[in-house]
Amino acid sequence: MPPADRIRDHAGLGAPTVTAQRARRRLRADRARQLADLLRHQILTDGFPAAGTLPHESILATEYRASRNTVRQALDLLRAEGLVERLPGVGTVVVAQKYPHGLDRLMGLAETLHEHGRVSNEVRTMGPVPAPAPVAERLRVPPGTDVLYIERLRRLNGLPLSLDLTYIPLDLGTALLSCDLENTDVFRLLESRTGRRLGHADITLEAVNADAHTATVLQAPRGAAVLMLERLTHLADGRPVDLEFIRFRGDRITMSGLLHRSL
Repeated sequence: MPPADRIRDHAGLGAPTVTAQRARRRLRADRARQLADLLRHQILTDGFPAAGTLPHESILATEYRASRNTVRQALDLLRAEGLVERLPGVGTVVVAQKYPHGLDRLMGLAETLHEHGRVSNEVRTMGPVPAPAPVAERLRVPPGTDVLYIERLRRLNGLPLSLDLTYIPLDLGTALLSCDLENTDVFRLLESRTGRRLGHADITLEAVNADAHTATVLQAPRGAAVLMLERLTHLADGRPVDLEFIRFRGDRITMSGLLHRSL
């Protein structure tokens, strides 16, 4: 057989093998992502008996009916997230902790995370500013009207957790200027100063890339994904009083809520 024919025959026989190998790799990658999701949930809910250390790869492979290669690939995904690390002679250990933030109750950050440590606030900027049109519309004040603007870096147990940008109508915000914003949630201050209860909030949650300023303040890699929570809080009578843009470090917070189906 001429060499050219042998090459063509070899290529023809090899093509299905290459395709099959690629399909197997894709399938293993899919299974690894699925397993990583299950392991992440176990880690975040303290589902493993040995706190801080994951079971051996062989045990995980047996429990989840996966190959050792799939288990290793899943652990690599969690390691890339910064959630776990492999230590020689120890195994796979949890190196980062995510804190639960509920989405079904209207609470300040310190109220939400009180079981996990102390929330402290570094007030970076505070004072009246002309309300940009979108802010004025949301707070129902005339465009250009002064509102109180507050920028805070919020830490949990000393670690940067979120960067909060807050806008409050000035007739309510002026009373906050002399308050202890470093140790008290704005929600508590609004209720104590106005003597009125907060009622409800409209929220939007999305992932955004950290800009240079946010990354520097949160001590996160520039361009890293952060969770952006936009929240417009109303008094019980419906008046909007607090518009916030909160950027959370995604590697330190997890959002959860209870949803009821209604048609």
